[in-house]
Amino acid sequence: MKRYLVAPLAVVALAVGAQAFAHHSFAATYIENQSVTIEGELVQFVLRNPHSFVDVDVTQPDGSKVRYVVEWASPAQLQGKINRGTLKPGDHVVITGSPGRNVEDHRVRLLNFRRPKDGWSWGLLPEESFK
Repeated sequence: MKRYLVAPLAVVALAVGAQAFAHHSFAATYIENQSVTIEGELVQFVLRNPHSFVDVDVTQPDGSKVRYVVEWASPAQLQGKINRGTLKPGDHVVITGSPGRNVEDHRVRLLNFRRPKDGWSWGLLPEESFK
């Protein structure tokens, strides 16, 4: 019986180990020495590993809307500061972060998050504390 368990356990161990080494580099996806600020309506907040995401509809000068996908921190980094009920669809938000390398993807790596209606904020730097 034990020999039947060895092969499945080895496959699981290899899969878990491969995921640990498969983490992407932010520099490959985002231009880390540049900054962009977007402002719009929150569409969705996904709190999941390895990184959380928010989708934001940003109104362009011509009145059209563009959906931005914003990559945020891991749930462990957000623990105690945010939960699934902190942000609601329709919240007006201002996000500053590193723009994606492909402009047409409308991606941002979040560095600072603000919700103007109540002053709630989150940031990576110590002086950018949340309220």
